[in-house]
Amino acid sequence: MQTDANSLAAFRAEVSQWLTENIPADPGFLLPQSFMEVGSEEQLEFLIAWQKKVYEAGYLGMAWPKEYGGGGMPQVYQNIVDEELMNHKAPIIFNVIGLGWAGPLILDMGTEEEKQKYIKGILTADDIWCQGFSEPDHGSDLGNAQTRAVRDGDDYIINGSKIWTTFGNYAKYMILLARTNPDAPSKYAGLSFFLSPMHADGISTSPIQKITGEYGFCQTFFDDARIPASCLMGEENQGWKVAMRTLEYERSVHGGQASTYKFLPIAMADLLNTCRTIERDGQALLEDPVVQDQLVQFLIEEKSLALMKVRGDIPELCTDYPFSLALSGKLVATELFRRARQYAVSLQGGKGGLYVGDDTAIEGGVWQRGYFNNFSATIGGGTSQVQANIIAEHALGLPK
Repeated sequence: MQTDANSLAAFRAEVSQWLTENIPADPGFLLPQSFMEVGSEEQLEFLIAWQKKVYEAGYLGMAWPKEYGGGGMPQVYQNIVDEELMNHKAPIIFNVIGLGWAGPLILDMGTEEEKQKYIKGILTADDIWCQGFSEPDHGSDLGNAQTRAVRDGDDYIINGSKIWTTFGNYAKYMILLARTNPDAPSKYAGLSFFLSPMHADGISTSPIQKITGEYGFCQTFFDDARIPASCLMGEENQGWKVAMRTLEYERSVHGGQASTYKFLPIAMADLLNTCRTIERDGQALLEDPVVQDQLVQFLIEEKSLALMKVRGDIPELCTDYPFSLALSGKLVATELFRRARQYAVSLQGGKGGLYVGDDTAIEGGVWQRGYFNNFSATIGGGTSQVQANIIAEHALGLPK
């Protein structure tokens, strides 16, 4: 396919038209704002059907190889689709751990057999994926994972627990980090990486209710769970390298995702519209010079975030601190959206305490729900504090 400006503009118009005609009607129940809020069967069924529809139209996995079910096209086409999904505020493409992390990882580091087995199901949403990294007793110290995997003939026997397992109760597969050598010279050296089935005896999940009242996370338990040894990805005890590559996809340090449209967008334009509807002392908040000053600051930050992504794709503009933009994107974006949503709630006065379901909540409580849900984004993939340390050490060269 051509990548000249005219061809890309024509493709964007095509995608926009398709979305206008095919975005499903309001289903009559609350849809998740991100992939971390899928908590009911009706939400799941709706999102599976939507992902299949986008894929069958040719708009998902456009840059993944054709031989595994992708489109075999330049990445810029998928980027345009993701932008138009956002512009149209379409339902999210929910199978993010497969589309954004496991899939690119398998295409990058997997065997031919693994690519043939897993990639197509990720794209069609026939195979939902979850992630088994974090553990209840170890916080953000991923290298200290204690879930054990012991080789027993042609199997591994898994014992332990994982926490914050998005899609854990719906997933068919898990990307799993487990300790295979507790006596390794360093905590990182004894870990192995598995593409584990979730429907094995001894694996169970317990959904976790969040402050929003919604679900989406689970705790996953392994009780003498037996999985095939062929689930091991790479070499035994070399899983830390694979896990770090996975986190680079999760944190968008590397591209290659089949889609990046995993959050319903709440742009600064939405905040401006909210300020037009809320009145203080008989006039819209948008007329208040103090509010205007803060809104301009948010608009500047939103624009700089977009330009940061563009700059990051031009190596000549990143020679001072290589990878600094890629490493900081997740931190900057999630913290900006958290502050903007918090500000929108603060502008509502007493109504800021209302929530989804309250008849008099401003805009149905969308800002309150977004604010609470945004904490998932500032924690998942490494907390904001961890991200700041990574930037300091790996981009700026500061000491630990």
